[in-house]
Amino acid sequence: MTDRSPPAEFTDINEAVGEEWESETTPYERIRRVIAHTYSPAAADAVAADARTTPKTARKHLNILADEGFVETTPSEQGGTLYHRSPESLVVEQAADILDNVSTDELVTRIQEMRDQLTEYRAEFGVDSPEELAVTRTNQALAESESPQNEIDPETIREWKTLRRNLAFANAALSISNAEQFVEGDRRSTDDSVPA
Repeated sequence: MTDRSPPAEFTDINEAVGEEWESETTPYERIRRVIAHTYSPAAADAVAADARTTPKTARKHLNILADEGFVETTPSEQGGTLYHRSPESLVVEQAADILDNVSTDELVTRIQEMRDQLTEYRAEFGVDSPEELAVTRTNQALAESESPQNEIDPETIREWKTLRRNLAFANAALSISNAEQFVEGDRRSTDDSVPA
């Protein structure tokens, strides 16, 4: 067996891509990009390393993003601050994506279909949520009830949970769409009342 090393131009493609990213973006853009995918609390030092900037610069931009509501902060056990993507910003992002791809009329139809499917799950299993179903089935198994229950397909539980999540995002998108109509209506009525 021979010792073959890769050609020099391929030795560290990650570094080359990182350098290109650094040259084409600002520290703020890189920090926002990194924190956009940070769901577990992380220290500014870790965000800084991933964003190819200094911890001081990372803290400054993370605090700005926290003021904007894009980031949430939590105290660390060592007394520092940890940062992660805020749930509100995720909801708004998902809602905006839905509104970019689905008309309001289609969204209303899909919401009704999802509500109907949730009603079917509740009727089929006799409980209001997949979590309640798991507790009920566990209690029945522990009590060794005489009427054995059919084993629940884990895929059904996942689908039920996903359906609830998707319905929540769809409802948020519809609410944003409705609110935007009011803002647009208010803007037009203000513009109409201003003399030319």
